[in-house]
Amino acid sequence: MGAAWQVFCKELLDALRDRRTLLMVVLSSVAVGPLLLVALSALVADFEARAEAREVWAVGLEQAPTLRNYIERQAWTLHGAPTDYAQGLARRSFGHAVLVVPEAFERDLADGITPTLALVTASANTRAQGEAGSLARLLQGFSQEQATLRLVLHGVAPALLQVVRVDEHDLAGPRVRAAQFTRMLPFFVLMAVLYGALHAALDTTAGERERGSLEPLLMTPAPRWALVLGKWGAVASVGMAVAVLSCLSFLPGQWLLRSETLSAMFQFGWREALLFLALLLPLAAMLSALMMAVAIRCKSFKEAQANNTVVVLLVSLLPMVTLFNPAGEQPWQLWLPALAQLTLMQRVLEGEALGAADLLLPLGVAALLSALCVAYVARALRAAALR
Repeated sequence: MGAAWQVFCKELLDALRDRRTLLMVVLSSVAVGPLLLVALSALVADFEARAEAREVWAVGLEQAPTLRNYIERQAWTLHGAPTDYAQGLARRSFGHAVLVVPEAFERDLADGITPTLALVTASANTRAQGEAGSLARLLQGFSQEQATLRLVLHGVAPALLQVVRVDEHDLAGPRVRAAQFTRMLPFFVLMAVLYGALHAALDTTAGERERGSLEPLLMTPAPRWALVLGKWGAVASVGMAVAVLSCLSFLPGQWLLRSETLSAMFQFGWREALLFLALLLPLAAMLSALMMAVAIRCKSFKEAQANNTVVVLLVSLLPMVTLFNPAGEQPWQLWLPALAQLTLMQRVLEGEALGAADLLLPLGVAALLSALCVAYVARALRAAALR
């Protein structure tokens, strides 16, 4: 263990000497929390501002005084849509749904003929698509008001047409609703840990082989397992440091939230930070060992970097599993590294309690894979020493 400690100190010092790479890793891990929260809060604040604006962009509304009167009574602001609104919606340069009123609207309404209103939007234009639902509910209210007035004029009680009344109940709590916006936070934290340990894992294996410093190290009387443990400990320490900085950055990052709704629903305190670390620290150790096992087979730093791209790609594609799985969380997800951490971190954001089994299962899988990868690296170094 003394030899392993000496190798650990040496490798960690080498990793800290590359100040430019270290600075980029530290800044990215520290900034990931505040930047993500600012971007999410800006998005939610924009949706809230549009919902509170209560604006209607219309074409031909001057030909429908009855509809105009209803909209104004609902305290909505009327705007004339530009002539090129269709091109603007398609190009996403114009972010409002447009109400198109036909010329014969008022005459058809007076004659008892059902007029047709056009609500123009674009599904690829998220800003306009968000307004379309509010505008559709406004027009539904106008339709119900006109139907009620016609029934009253004919002496029919409007309540006769309302056979069933539906009350909606949302079982999702505030934190679960907030987690719909913060679903990508665990993914970015996980990727920060992965990229934080990537450079150190490549430098301690393929980097030393390319520089020619690996062979003198293998000629020392230190056991191979001591060399591997020291190298792995240094790489894992870098990944764990990135995990700590990334998780703790969310604590002051909440001060930058611009949306009052999101600020009230998103609660990330010391409990959540500690649970995140309990999940990420073993994963950081496992990913470090895995990337070292991939890089030890390579003869150059660039070759190791290209091969480890497969590891980065697999981890980055894990959120797609939950996206294309409409059945929800499955038990097998807790057996798959990285995906288990993403699933459990999402539970933490939703305010669910994690049991001991939830934490021990990913920890056991990470420990087993770490041991296998470290053993593989030791075997590869032993074979290199024999050659």
